[in-house]
Amino acid sequence: MQTPRTDQAQGWSVDPQEVERFSRIAAEWWDPKGKFAPLHRFNPVRLSFIRDQALQRFGRDSSARQPFTGLKLLDIGCGGGLLSEPMSRLGFDVTAVDASERNIKTASAHAFEQGLDIHFRCSTAETLLEEGAGPYDLILNMEVIEHVADPGAYLRACSQLLAPGGLMIVATMNRTLKALALAKIGAEYILRWLPAGTHDWNKFLKPEELQAFLSSEPVQIEGPFGVSFNPLTGKWVRSGDSDVNYMMTVLKPALV
Repeated sequence: MQTPRTDQAQGWSVDPQEVERFSRIAAEWWDPKGKFAPLHRFNPVRLSFIRDQALQRFGRDSSARQPFTGLKLLDIGCGGGLLSEPMSRLGFDVTAVDASERNIKTASAHAFEQGLDIHFRCSTAETLLEEGAGPYDLILNMEVIEHVADPGAYLRACSQLLAPGGLMIVATMNRTLKALALAKIGAEYILRWLPAGTHDWNKFLKPEELQAFLSSEPVQIEGPFGVSFNPLTGKWVRSGDSDVNYMMTVLKPALV
């Protein structure tokens, strides 16, 4: 496993306050009952969606143990590696990037304990683009864009890291009154699922705003694909309701 860089991440989309907020609780990423418990509960539906979309996009065998061998994946805003590790187990060559050095150290140490070869870097999408990194067949952009300073510039940088024929999956929260009530007030102040101040409702994004950010890029956007919490089962499920949580796919045409 490559030792992660420890220099401070650079990039015009970085919001220092957001980086510091997540850095303070980095050690808790892998505690399923800790501050990131909601992400642990959310992970199964995310993983299922990513796997299904990638199988369809790349025409891989769903019965294979590692169906995505030979494909390069970029996990932007990887946090503690909750998605990076299962993607590596599915065969992807994973590069995992986060603007928080403490997150990267936590993720790197945990992956090492699991015997996984993941390339972790304290960096940003803009820095990778400037360095000529990639391109990547699959880019995971999960619950990140609502924490950056310039979501349009950030999303365009990500799309330019995408290989022809590639797929990017974006997950975020909708800027609706329903999301304000459930994802902000309910989750942070009533149910205490998340630390107060984790999200800024004003930074939530509508699906049409994501589409507008990428209108100048040669990509095809599909969605939104809704995700909802079922209080009876305590599980997250895919749904037709995108008023709170949703995902979108960004497809770059293959070269002819």
